[in-house]
Amino acid sequence: MRKWSAVAVSVALISMAAACGDDDDSTESGGGGGGDGGGEDAGSIWVLLPDTASSDRWENDDRRYFGEAFDAAGLAEDEDYSIVNAEGDATTQQSQAEQAIADGASVVVLTSLDTGSGATIIEQLQEEGIAVVEYDRFNTGGPGGDAYVSFDNVQVGAAMAEAMEPAIDELGLDPARVVELNGGEEDNNSFLFKQGYDETVQARVEAGDWELVADQFTPGWDNAEAQTIMEQILVDNDNGVDAVFAANDGLANSTINALEGAGITTPVPVSGQDATEAGMQNIALGKQTVSVYKPIQDEAGVAAAVALALREGEDFESVAEGYESELPSGGASVSIIGIDPESGEPTDAGDGIPYVALVPIGVTIDNMADTVIADEFRTIDEVCTGEVAQTDFCQENA
Repeated sequence: MRKWSAVAVSVALISMAAACGDDDDSTESGGGGGGDGGGEDAGSIWVLLPDTASSDRWENDDRRYFGEAFDAAGLAEDEDYSIVNAEGDATTQQSQAEQAIADGASVVVLTSLDTGSGATIIEQLQEEGIAVVEYDRFNTGGPGGDAYVSFDNVQVGAAMAEAMEPAIDELGLDPARVVELNGGEEDNNSFLFKQGYDETVQARVEAGDWELVADQFTPGWDNAEAQTIMEQILVDNDNGVDAVFAANDGLANSTINALEGAGITTPVPVSGQDATEAGMQNIALGKQTVSVYKPIQDEAGVAAAVALALREGEDFESVAEGYESELPSGGASVSIIGIDPESGEPTDAGDGIPYVALVPIGVTIDNMADTVIADEFRTIDEVCTGEVAQTDFCQENA
């Protein structure tokens, strides 16, 4: 199979559009809505991001990488594409979707705030003939978009467990008291992440090795709420917590704050995801065990390529399958499976909505330099500040 980078995909799509012109035989692709796309009359692409509170990735990373991909494709910001953020307000995101309709959009890339409002937006866009790419978060209970682009979210949780299990075993406790601090119940991904790490947790609980002392979801992925939840878990268990499966780096940092506030000084393995600056610093400091790195360059690059293909009426699945990361670490590989629009469960290829699934990477102190640092997703200058600069990791890699 021939492989394409994000930039090469973008250039190829422009060339195909120019060659096709007004050819009526061009092929439409996609599922529910299906933009007509095509050449000079192709509409704009809108990217609807959710907030800045649940993770700093949306503004710091996703916005940047989408912009770079569309710029490379020759699109002009605010003319051919727009990237907006709802700042945590579902009404605002609904209004932004209406702005996209008014702008004559042919494709909308949507990261919703919750599945209910997301499904409503998808229905509204599809009624207007606008193709929808569900990005990172899938919206259950609705028609589903034309495509879903995200990491293999069950594998995200499994990657956490792969690093956490030996770290917990090294504590030598019988049983080890474990907490699951999950994301928001309004986000289908939270259940998939949990499914990934819960398989290991439940197996070890059934074997009598671990005790699951708390299993709670965090409304809206809110970090302040997560710290409050974790503080109460510590109170309820008389500080008897030995490890925490926190579903992202924000929840991990809240967990660490709660543990330190309770005066716990013994090592407590903590998981996370998103490879945020704070997450990498906590790993360097020995306060966090693992963060699952989801190369957002690749996720946004593939999603942008899918959106461009839909805009031009081309086969987005072949474009997605042909994507190859240019990152030094090797980045994320891509496969196409399916996802059930009602349950949000992954399915076989050809069933449900096409799911462009990328493979995530678990990052620990042992491979941070070879992954997020090598890819310049995070830099030594960003990570190695303040007390972190004195850690062995920073001293060895500065």
